[in-house]
Amino acid sequence: MNPPKVVSRQEWLVARTALLEKEKEVTKARDMIAEERRNLPMVKVEKEYLFEGPNGTLTLLDLFEGRRQLVVRHFMYAPGDKEGCIGCSMQADSVGELSHMWARDTTFVMVSRAPLADFQAFKARMGWEIPWYSSFGSDFNYDYEVSTEQGESPGVSAFYRDGDDVYFTYSIFDRGGEIFKNFYNYLDITHLGRREDELEHPWDWWRHKDRYDVENAAGPGTNWWNGTRFQK
Repeated sequence: MNPPKVVSRQEWLVARTALLEKEKEVTKARDMIAEERRNLPMVKVEKEYLFEGPNGTLTLLDLFEGRRQLVVRHFMYAPGDKEGCIGCSMQADSVGELSHMWARDTTFVMVSRAPLADFQAFKARMGWEIPWYSSFGSDFNYDYEVSTEQGESPGVSAFYRDGDDVYFTYSIFDRGGEIFKNFYNYLDITHLGRREDELEHPWDWWRHKDRYDVENAAGPGTNWWNGTRFQK
């Protein structure tokens, strides 16, 4: 990477102002996409799904906790796994204070296919307070395209509640889920940026947050699921 020119503050301001106009275009485009996303049609959830939590069995309606909206992080944790997916873990680290979503009538939870007992130790290790439920024994992960015969894959889905009726409104997968890793937003404003172009895969540097200083710590491995969603 060639370093940029060193210029005066006044010259920098001219260049920065020009870039700001492009940034404003991106912001307006993002607002437009968000509006189109909100106007997507909905699908009524007819099937009953059961989830296991610390306090027993819940339905999908129960996961809303009385709020009108529900966001589900499909966390890759298969039965028998000892650790959660590194990428999903980085996204969980990025969620932040849930009260801000609650204030907008929205509940956030994580759901994995593994039995509840399988991921309790890992949740404690990561220090997360995010509600995390097991969909073990139900079709939930399969119906929302995050479990297949090839294995688990990540995603985020959104649901809307009207009384006791639940509607599926949106899912996002693959690189689209990058928006939930907010550390990228900070790296993207720095001079060096993400420095991923020097890696075989962009995600090769990812680690669990308590493993960056561990020599030969495992990385996320291969990614088989890119481009597999919404096939006709």
